[in-house]
Amino acid sequence: MLEWLGALCVVMLVVFLWPGSRPAAADPGVAADGLQTSPAAADAAAAGLVCKPSALANYLQKHCRTFRSYAPERAGWTWRSSAVLQSAYEACWPYESPAVQFVRDNLQLSDDGLVALDWAVPSCYHKRRRTSSHSTSPVLLIIPNSFGKITRNVLKMCEMALSHGYLPAVFNRRSQNGTPLTTLKLQQFGDPTDLCEAVRYIRYRQPAGRLYAVSESSGSGLLLSYLGECGSSSYVTAAACLSPMFRCQTWFESGLCWPLQWVLALYQKISLSRYRTALAETLHTDVLFSSCSLRGVEEALFCQTGHMGSTPAAPTGTSSSSNNSGAWDAYWERNEPLRDVDEVAIPVLSVCAKDDPVRGDTQSTIPLELFETNPHFFLLLTDHGGHCGFSTQSESTAGASGAVSSVAASNSVTQSRAANWSHRVVLEFFRATTDFFSAEERAKQIAARRRGLGGGAAGKAFRHRSISTCKRVPACSHNIHAIYNWQRSYTR
Repeated sequence: MLEWLGALCVVMLVVFLWPGSRPAAADPGVAADGLQTSPAAADAAAAGLVCKPSALANYLQKHCRTFRSYAPERAGWTWRSSAVLQSAYEACWPYESPAVQFVRDNLQLSDDGLVALDWAVPSCYHKRRRTSSHSTSPVLLIIPNSFGKITRNVLKMCEMALSHGYLPAVFNRRSQNGTPLTTLKLQQFGDPTDLCEAVRYIRYRQPAGRLYAVSESSGSGLLLSYLGECGSSSYVTAAACLSPMFRCQTWFESGLCWPLQWVLALYQKISLSRYRTALAETLHTDVLFSSCSLRGVEEALFCQTGHMGSTPAAPTGTSSSSNNSGAWDAYWERNEPLRDVDEVAIPVLSVCAKDDPVRGDTQSTIPLELFETNPHFFLLLTDHGGHCGFSTQSESTAGASGAVSSVAASNSVTQSRAANWSHRVVLEFFRATTDFFSAEERAKQIAARRRGLGGGAAGKAFRHRSISTCKRVPACSHNIHAIYNWQRSYTR
């Protein structure tokens, strides 16, 4: 019901905001907004790679052909030509895949809280069958948006990753997507503590496979926070963000129009309403459930001051809301996704569209200087695509090449039709970065052997790097098995 309400609000917006004209064609050598693009991307005139020149950047431009194959559907005034409708379709329209089902692992954390990992498995999966801990299949950790809504984009990403031999796992925060709330603690926007423990569990379950991570929309704030806090100990080989939010405090304050703010705030309140009595012990629930904006809900959850027995604070937007301004700023000092961006030590690809109606204006919402100066960050910027949309003219027949090993061959046509351009970009980016680092390790090994130093250990460094906890998680690797208590259940 809520999805249809949100879709109705979006349709009403489109009636008033439908574009009257299309952007003029840009210079093929220079992307819109003055961004320099690679020669290959200039030929396509649809997507541009913004990054600092490096050996990896050159390798990606040479071997990632999907970077240059984006052809947005722009013929005629179809609904896919509207960024707003395309974004609403991916966020609200239901999607079910007969080829994929999910097996849930409920992880008990060190503070007795619960998070959940939903493992995507083929529909022919049997209850007694379990993935071997010695499997070398790569694991793809998928982080949905911060509101816990599992969208078409996430489900199609699981479907495509499974067809390419990955083991997809969707991370669900406390109280989200059916995960029970067993403590009065909720996960803050950019606090990676729970994600750290989930990654350690994944490494315990699949120690031989590489780990990749992809996030969508506001869920990218959690992924970037995790990569920044853990640095080289993240145990992630490469990561990608689909339509990410970078300047999240500004986005919570004024990044969305009122109807979308109201819909997202309503979705959060409905999700938390079942815990209203329990949350009343630590929160002013009257303020929480009377808020009509994203900032109001976030402030009520994490920035309230005073005791529960005192008079509740006034809702955000009144004169007394200035009392919490200091707490609000301090909250984002701890949770801004880019606070430790200099510590990120793996390649991170961000796929964004200039017409994204949720993120906002390109120049003010995307830190272009980050991608131009940091060799670990790559920005693939398209003129069209909306928010996690990226529909193409050949979407009905497009599909990534490769053997389908985990899903029945009879479902390959369905998977090919469901493939998004952004998903193919992400998987090819992971493949290219892995090949690049493998080649680098082989070169180091050969050089070490020539020097007579022995290169056996060097060849294993990339694959078997040790993992340690983040700054906020105490080191307890010797007792890691004791803090996990998972239950298995099936969801479709």
